[in-house]
Amino acid sequence: MSNHSHYKVGCDAHKRYSVFAIRDGKGKVIDYFRVDHERGAIEGFLSQFPSGTPVALETVGNWYWIVDEIEAAGCVPMLAHAGKAKAMMGHTHKTDKLDADGLATLLHNGTLPTVWIPPGDLRDERELPRTRMAFSKVRTMLKNRIHSTLAKYGLTLDTDSDIFSRKWRPGLMKLLGSLPEETRRCVEQELELLDLVQVHIDRLEARILECVRITPTIQLVMSLPGPAEILSIVIDREVGSIDRFPSPKNFCGYAGTVPKVKGSGGKFHYGRMIKQANNYLKWAFIEAANVVVRQQHHPNWRNKYVVLLYERTRRRKGHAVAVGTIARATWPKQPIGFSRRVSPTGSLFPGVRWRLSHPSRSERGRPAPNMGPERSAS
Repeated sequence: MSNHSHYKVGCDAHKRYSVFAIRDGKGKVIDYFRVDHERGAIEGFLSQFPSGTPVALETVGNWYWIVDEIEAAGCVPMLAHAGKAKAMMGHTHKTDKLDADGLATLLHNGTLPTVWIPPGDLRDERELPRTRMAFSKVRTMLKNRIHSTLAKYGLTLDTDSDIFSRKWRPGLMKLLGSLPEETRRCVEQELELLDLVQVHIDRLEARILECVRITPTIQLVMSLPGPAEILSIVIDREVGSIDRFPSPKNFCGYAGTVPKVKGSGGKFHYGRMIKQANNYLKWAFIEAANVVVRQQHHPNWRNKYVVLLYERTRRRKGHAVAVGTIARATWPKQPIGFSRRVSPTGSLFPGVRWRLSHPSRSERGRPAPNMGPERSAS
């Protein structure tokens, strides 16, 4: 093909193949092509187009390597929000050609609902904290199973701290002697698996701290109550660049820390936190809020605004809603100035000044909350 700089390409990607739809500058469909998924096949197909040709594809599970192939061919990948793109297409029927052509049409009309594509090195670094999150969920599941088994037989340790810590492990093993034989064997295997998972989590954390340099960006996140080094790295890597959010409302919506709102006729109902969000970032914010909950009785935390807000909300709405409130209140809410000047330090908030959601001295009549180093580990 020649002189295709004005062409738009839509890609409907599947597990083993992709279907491409080509439209010209007038919006007319030129042709459809099916390309099997082999290394270099998509790059070879798109290399016939001039450099800078836009290619639209949806946020499917295997978009990482497809974006790399598109960039290697000299084209510009345009990642589309799958749900919004489907709604905007308005097709009654569904076929591969219709989906590819719909993306090409939205791209031609300038209405493609695009999302941010992280750079390749950032996508690679994200796998470290994301894998740690997956292991942490397995660790939590195993602990919950052991707690449930002990509760079935009315067994407990006389402590409010973590019964799986090294300090309480002898007492826990002694407690297992009161369980029936097969149940005890199962719990012992769960403890062995728990220890193995913890070893892998420790290895991942060491690798994260080795690969990721503590930048002013991460130090800025650590200045907030809750996140320590690991959680700050997770937040920094998941946010990427704050410049891609036009307002704090968009940032909170992306993080998923806002409740779902249903309103009509002047009446509003606020439900659970929204699900269409970056769940990794949402998890990190909730974990940071749980750090505040764990430290609420510490003398250095008693008068902090986030602790007082948690206690006030918990009395009215319960623990779960209060944790969500803290996850929102910990983070920037309102911009007090905006400039497109890029920060020379490469900060997470380049050129954007944010005011934290806790009140100032003049607003509350009491000292601002202390954000000292007495944070627990993430």
